[in-house]
Amino acid sequence: MSQHAHPGTGTAGGVRTAPAGERTEARSAWLGWIWFAGAMMILLGLFNAIEGVVALFNDRYYVLGPQGLLVFDLTGWGWVHLIIGALAVVTGIALFSGATWARVVAVVLAVINAIAQLAFLSAHPVWCTIVIALDVIVIWALVVHGAEAKRAAF
Repeated sequence: MSQHAHPGTGTAGGVRTAPAGERTEARSAWLGWIWFAGAMMILLGLFNAIEGVVALFNDRYYVLGPQGLLVFDLTGWGWVHLIIGALAVVTGIALFSGATWARVVAVVLAVINAIAQLAFLSAHPVWCTIVIALDVIVIWALVVHGAEAKRAAF
């Protein structure tokens, strides 16, 4: 049996060729980091929103030491976390489109979130430390591998 390669659609010598008019681009293996960053932004946003709602509606959930919290009271930090969380979810969804603005906004939000978590550290030390570490990973993924997202968006 012999294989016949049809122009532009089959295989020629074992190499896949694209149909006429169709562009093929090699996807980078690093693209997964951008999608990871998008998923993590959505997850961190949801976590922040929950953290904010709890701070707003349940004053006794977070145990504060005598030093209290930096800058705001518990209600103020509840609003901060809720707003950052909502913005992070929207930005995380936008990251899947490969938009440059989404990468920039996501990095800025991750930095702001890490600083907010640092200020909220006395209320929830272990959780805030985990969120700060995840923010750093998201920033790294977006800064180092951001160019891959534009070439291979959904």
